[in-house]
Amino acid sequence: MPIITVVALSVGLLTATAPTAHAAAGATLPFTSVEAESATTTGTRIGPDHTQGTLASEASGRQAVRLDAGRRVEFTVPRAANAVNVAHSVPDGQSGTLNVYVNGTRLAKTLPVTSKYSYIDTSWIPGARTHHFFDNARLLLGQNVQAGDKVAFEAAGAQVTVDVADFEQVAAAAGQPAGSVSVTSKGADPTGNGDSTQAFRDAISAAQGGVVWIPPGDYRLTSALSGVQNVTLQGAGSWHSVVHSSRFIDQSSSLGGVHIKDFAVIGEVTERVDSNPDNFVNGSLGRGSSVSGMWLQHLKVGLWLMGDNDNLVVENNRFLDMTADGLNLNGNARGVRVRNNFLRNQGDDALAMWSLYAPDTNSSFENNTISQPNLANGIAIYGGTDIAVKNNLVSDTNALGSGIAISNQKFLDPFSPLAGSITVDGNTLVRTGAMNPNWNHPMGALRVDSYDSAINATVTITNTTITDSPYSAFEFVSGGGQGYPVRNVAVDGATVRNTGTVVVQAEAQGAATFRNVTATGVGAAGVYNCPYPASSGAFALTDGGGNSGWSTTWSDCSTWPQPGQGNPDPDPNRNLAKGRPATATSSQDVYTPGKAVDGDANSYWESTNNAFPQSWTVDLGSVEAVRRLVLKLPPSSAWGARTQTLTVLGSTDNTTYTTVVGAQGYRFDPATGNTVTVSLPSGPGLRYLRLSVSANTGWPAGQFSEVEAYQTS
Repeated sequence: MPIITVVALSVGLLTATAPTAHAAAGATLPFTSVEAESATTTGTRIGPDHTQGTLASEASGRQAVRLDAGRRVEFTVPRAANAVNVAHSVPDGQSGTLNVYVNGTRLAKTLPVTSKYSYIDTSWIPGARTHHFFDNARLLLGQNVQAGDKVAFEAAGAQVTVDVADFEQVAAAAGQPAGSVSVTSKGADPTGNGDSTQAFRDAISAAQGGVVWIPPGDYRLTSALSGVQNVTLQGAGSWHSVVHSSRFIDQSSSLGGVHIKDFAVIGEVTERVDSNPDNFVNGSLGRGSSVSGMWLQHLKVGLWLMGDNDNLVVENNRFLDMTADGLNLNGNARGVRVRNNFLRNQGDDALAMWSLYAPDTNSSFENNTISQPNLANGIAIYGGTDIAVKNNLVSDTNALGSGIAISNQKFLDPFSPLAGSITVDGNTLVRTGAMNPNWNHPMGALRVDSYDSAINATVTITNTTITDSPYSAFEFVSGGGQGYPVRNVAVDGATVRNTGTVVVQAEAQGAATFRNVTATGVGAAGVYNCPYPASSGAFALTDGGGNSGWSTTWSDCSTWPQPGQGNPDPDPNRNLAKGRPATATSSQDVYTPGKAVDGDANSYWESTNNAFPQSWTVDLGSVEAVRRLVLKLPPSSAWGARTQTLTVLGSTDNTTYTTVVGAQGYRFDPATGNTVTVSLPSGPGLRYLRLSVSANTGWPAGQFSEVEAYQTS
């Protein structure tokens, strides 16, 4: 039977089937989430909304329930549970509580809620707005509830917007391991009133080669731990042993053998200050270390890893409410495995590899569930060698990011670009991709970006599911605007459902092969193929077979498709060639083929000299009934009059070309604007327009500054 993956959607649940032999996407989690908008409420449902800066846009499913004081939302419990975590938002500067009811009976316990950790401003990040509207608060109910029971939350003291509730059966606190050193034996205060920093340091020193035990309780640390190596730090469970610290470990190196597990570290980070190491781990844990079973919350970054972290394993953790990244492998990571983690409400890339100073190598992000990164990407790979991104579930990216980004954006030097094999396999992306205000156009659900340099690694994207992307599914772009190529990409096996605009958004020169990609519910057209800058060159899409549902091409490179608008009928007076991908048999120096379709009559294409014949070809994107060509050379009088002999050819498949207008000479004269018009006969349409130049009386090469194609005669 096929494996079943359950993905939370705007209302209720989506059940997606994955291929039988392929692992389900996302983490195996100890809780079950229920969306507030699918619950019973006396409040007001908000959304859906994808607009950056709105409350609903940051919610899971882009919808939530707003509760004024006295209003409630009632959830049907999906499983046996004794604890709940509630994602919520409170207006800026306010705090309140949620009264809790089980089957109609109000509990003595309440759930405090606050805006203290929300409403983050990062004015130094271009395109960012106030964000990070939601927060998470958890509660042990003090009783067991069963599937079908009712748990309600009622706003008190402030307006509260409830997004999602996670129901969990929390195990009893674990017992102390034999031979371990308890932090309380060194003077740690489990009430949280006293400073336990020195007690933790003393326990770590005493337990070298063994286990430091953190019993149930709340412990306050006022400064970071360092010199941590060859030791296990273990708690009684992440709901039972809680360390309150905004900087838990800060060290530039370690001999390794550090194992951190089964407790919570909850910080007090209320703003993002990138110069501060306000992280659970800042620096290195050393070789052969691990982090597992942790609850990490209210920090700047969960793990910001530098130095030697070879063969580190990070698994089965929760990352909640960071003001920046959840985890960043900041160069030199070798053999690192990050798997089966849950990340919600990160303020930057939820999971990132950034190959600064040295490449991240042979490392992977696998089977992680990522929800609501409210700035940047769900998963970002910035450079690195032989990297894998497998079987992850990413939903609801909000601004300046994609669900998954494979990128050569370097940020700083020295940077190691993508190299070797980059494997992106078995991932599910739900409502991912966002408008980028810096580009004034959207980012796709899965983006391959030659931002600062060409992509020459082998990028293989397989077994992908993309659902309800507000814009495009796959994007190929050179985000720095320099037109670097994206090469060596293969997409094999993808299901695309209800993409807002297009399946493929190609904005860079380069090439990709697509096989077995099926699409339904496409909002505008199958393909947007308009490389930027237009003179940078074409992006070639090779149909490897098995594709369906996305054969059309967006017809107008001067406009952006809007979600759901469909592919408009082109203006018959529009230049069909402007901005379209252009190629040539050769070009001279900087005078590349795209110069002839960039809309600037002063720039031009020129072929290799003294090597006639030469040809220039433009892909119009779809079969068009072209009736008139306008050919131009730069209008400057420095361009003397000349006659070029050329043949006009056409094709529908870029393989078989037929002659449309036979060879003849056309005179370009600056006295008449260096412009000639070529009339084309009626007949079958063409998608690929080719001009073959066999002679030029003014220069021994083919030359055009603009080639314009029109449907009107």
